[in-house]
Amino acid sequence: MLSKAFRKAAEFAKATPITSACRKLVSSFSGVPTEPADAVVIGAGVVGLAVARELALKGRDVLVVEAASTFGSGTSSRNSEVIHAGIYYPLQSLKAVLCVKGKELLYKYCSDRGIPHKQLGKLIVATRASEISKLEQILKSGTENGIEDLRMMEGSLAMEMEPELHCIKALLSPSSGIVDSHTFMLSLGEAENLGTAFSYNSVVIGGQVEGNSLHLQISESKDLKNHAGESALQPQLLIIPKLVINSAGLSAIHLAKRFQGLEHRFIPESYFARGCYFTLSNSKSPFSHLIYPIPEDGGLGVHVTLDLNGQVKFGPDVEWIDDVDDISSYLNRFDYSVNSDRSSRFYSEIRKYFPNLRDGSLEPGYSGIRPKLSGQGQLPSDFVIQGENIHGIPGLVNLFGIESPGLTSSLAIAEYIVSNFYK
Repeated sequence: MLSKAFRKAAEFAKATPITSACRKLVSSFSGVPTEPADAVVIGAGVVGLAVARELALKGRDVLVVEAASTFGSGTSSRNSEVIHAGIYYPLQSLKAVLCVKGKELLYKYCSDRGIPHKQLGKLIVATRASEISKLEQILKSGTENGIEDLRMMEGSLAMEMEPELHCIKALLSPSSGIVDSHTFMLSLGEAENLGTAFSYNSVVIGGQVEGNSLHLQISESKDLKNHAGESALQPQLLIIPKLVINSAGLSAIHLAKRFQGLEHRFIPESYFARGCYFTLSNSKSPFSHLIYPIPEDGGLGVHVTLDLNGQVKFGPDVEWIDDVDDISSYLNRFDYSVNSDRSSRFYSEIRKYFPNLRDGSLEPGYSGIRPKLSGQGQLPSDFVIQGENIHGIPGLVNLFGIESPGLTSSLAIAEYIVSNFYK
């Protein structure tokens, strides 16, 4: 399956002679077949899919390499599915710029293609007097980022809008919403109609800079699962692309450290945070808007999200994860179970703004892992989108720390990459 997928990609690649540098690389992996390619996107999450589509629309021959058996099986499918307005992020940060632009692109994309979504609006609430100044800072940040429809209101007005809500002040964001992320990602697969090849169950295990390109080492996921760890990982295929987009999500930093020739000073520290969600059982939704508390360390707080079927979800919380090894990150070997004991903290947090939450009404839902560039107690980090102008390797773009608002920003990230690095 692996070689077949890459033979298909090679048919699209322009025929180029194998240079002496390539032969040197191949000789270090005796007997390993080699294929040329035009553009390789590592990772078939929502951002990787969006980048692949954008490159294909610009006429590039694209190969998407994904370790899982299908698209969007990591962070992209384990989140709140919220369309963010771009409120929280520092002025001129990538998160601010790409979220605001991405929101516009996403709403239009979904409307044009009939992808389920809904502009519900969001209330960010202060439940204590000490939180009002933080709410005002959020309003200032959002206004600076160009969001013109934000409105501060007294708690009494917010509670008229949402009778089950308790707060003393609230910030209304009318342009926030929700989207069916699976249908959205499925639609991005239209890149395949433009000639993009997808190789699932395939892992990029490393690379080596030779001449003016990064040569990628590929293995099948099933063989990596059986790797005992005593010996070095051995590729089954070498691919020599002109462009490489490292959009590997949870494994992007671990993978970058295996790119021989990429200086480690350009690779940030990685942190991982698990976030659990609980659902509201046997009850009609108490809210018609998304309800968010004041942000907490590592996240936006345990908030209320509605899905398109009307189910109510609360989450995520923040649990920091240590000691993630390379193979676990490549193969998404994370513990996604939700311990029902965590509900005790959820009840206390939710009742700050939803005091009528009944005992026993929360059920374990799902969890997701966020790839973060700042750890516990540190200031939140921006997206890192890093090209040749930073690390000096032609054709390589690294995407680090693409967590929230990555889903909202995905189409804008794709446009940004293609316009800034692959003109």
